[in-house]
Amino acid sequence: MKQVLMVAAENGAFKGAKVGGMADVIRDLPQALLSQDVRVHVAMPSYGFLAAQEHGEKLNAFSLEFAGGQQQVSVYRVNAASKEVGEGRSKVNQTKTYLFDHPLFNDGGQIYSHGDASRPFAADASKFAFFSLCVAKALVLEIIPRPDVLHLHDWHAGTLALLRHYVNEFSSLKSLPCVYSIHNLGIQGLRPLSGDQSSLFHWFSHYGDEIKQQGLSEVIDPTHSQCYNPMRAGIVLSDKVHLVSPSYAKEVLLPSAPEKGSYCGEGLEQDLQLKQQNGQVFGILNGCFYDENQDLAPTPWVEQAEATLLSWQGLGQHQVDHQYVRSVDQIALQRINRLLFSSHHSDSTNQTNRTNRTNSTNDTISTKGTDKRADSRFLLTSVGRLTDQKVLILRQTILSQTTDKTVTVLEAILQCLKRHQPNGLFVMLGSGDVKISQEFQMIASRYANFIFLNGYDEPLANTLYRQGHLFLMPSSFEPCGISQMLAMAQGQPCLVHSVGGLKDTVQHGVTGWHFSGDDLKAQGEQLIMALDTLLDSCQQEGYGSQAWKRVCANAKEQRFDWPKVAEQYCQSLYNQ
Repeated sequence: MKQVLMVAAENGAFKGAKVGGMADVIRDLPQALLSQDVRVHVAMPSYGFLAAQEHGEKLNAFSLEFAGGQQQVSVYRVNAASKEVGEGRSKVNQTKTYLFDHPLFNDGGQIYSHGDASRPFAADASKFAFFSLCVAKALVLEIIPRPDVLHLHDWHAGTLALLRHYVNEFSSLKSLPCVYSIHNLGIQGLRPLSGDQSSLFHWFSHYGDEIKQQGLSEVIDPTHSQCYNPMRAGIVLSDKVHLVSPSYAKEVLLPSAPEKGSYCGEGLEQDLQLKQQNGQVFGILNGCFYDENQDLAPTPWVEQAEATLLSWQGLGQHQVDHQYVRSVDQIALQRINRLLFSSHHSDSTNQTNRTNRTNSTNDTISTKGTDKRADSRFLLTSVGRLTDQKVLILRQTILSQTTDKTVTVLEAILQCLKRHQPNGLFVMLGSGDVKISQEFQMIASRYANFIFLNGYDEPLANTLYRQGHLFLMPSSFEPCGISQMLAMAQGQPCLVHSVGGLKDTVQHGVTGWHFSGDDLKAQGEQLIMALDTLLDSCQQEGYGSQAWKRVCANAKEQRFDWPKVAEQYCQSLYNQ
């Protein structure tokens, strides 16, 4: 059986160890690879809590030099042979996870540091450079069994490729085939070569001469000549480079043009072109976990949203004092309460006319056990991180079709929804950039058909996937994406920007719809045109029409299963 060691910052198998899609891959892919006779183990930091939380077995401790001082590191092993992995997952997981424990990895239980805007990535870059050194040392000392393939994920593990290639102490790792997966090329972890506590030669002062002898042309950032780029180190110094969708693997070969809304190679396109010419670049779409035992009578989204808002305040459902609800949630909670009141009042008025609430196709929003999209209120949904990658298009300004004034694309969406579906709502669940959340809060205060839920809650997200009528994913770039897969699995078609994994997973006019555009303004205008056409069709034919139902049915039939992905990994990445 082939042994693979994955080195990553995140892992959705453990509570508190997930931020983005990489965590889903590290959680789900190892199980799928077992069917291909490949056993995966994972190395990651403990972050000050994972070893204790997961009852890890302490294997060893060792010392190493980093940033001019001797550091003592402990290694724990979590053997998950009999443990369920992730919410709703009952498959046996045979993955061993090696957790590295040291104070440098501890940031109050957080994976990533907020850091100082004047020194971007400083804390995290030091943390993950140290992590790469720890893994290299543990492999050489055989605390971690030597694998057949070393698989590094994103910039966090890129420095391990540098150590393997440049430092004599780790030269034995050169014979290990090394695969490098890029989940998001837009985040590269740049730091100075020297002159800062978070810099390449401060971290590895004891290896400085060896690294300089090798030359730095392969790891210096192409744009910032005094900066080390761990993402570039991973790309150039690995044997194979993997992107998480076929379309994204093509896009990164092109230069970026942010002014046109084009985010492609991000300065590393020449390195990727060279790898591609040598047959070393592979685009393999991520898989998705499908819970076929889903709740057939899910909680209505308004009830789930109310429970979520109150839980964010630390308030139980029966201990509500609304004056203590944080101000950023007040608008959303007030609108949710109005919907609940209206629904309950309608329930009371019409109770005598109902003989079977469960089967009634005209049941109200708050009635449990009904068809998930039986309510007549059109529900536009969106779930995702609040970053420029995800919502930059929504923040652009265009000419309003309603007022002939300049508005943001998000406001134009709400105006379009109001014209076609007067009772319709746009419900957005997301957290991230504070400035973006404040902008969206202000818009929510002006538009009654916009409910902005500033946070993340998996049960609420799943409810919105199940009960929405149309899912919006307007990412400026999307390496793979999972939200669109989860929405489609519930029969909710998607309107997406035709880029990366979105283009690879959503078929235009079959399982959902695309929009595009040559620049940011055009992308915003195309989004509104597409939404206008779709809502006009709904208004005239109803989203219960045969055409709409056919797209919903097609979307629900789509499956992006991990076992199929695992086959491609073995054929393209692990077989030499």
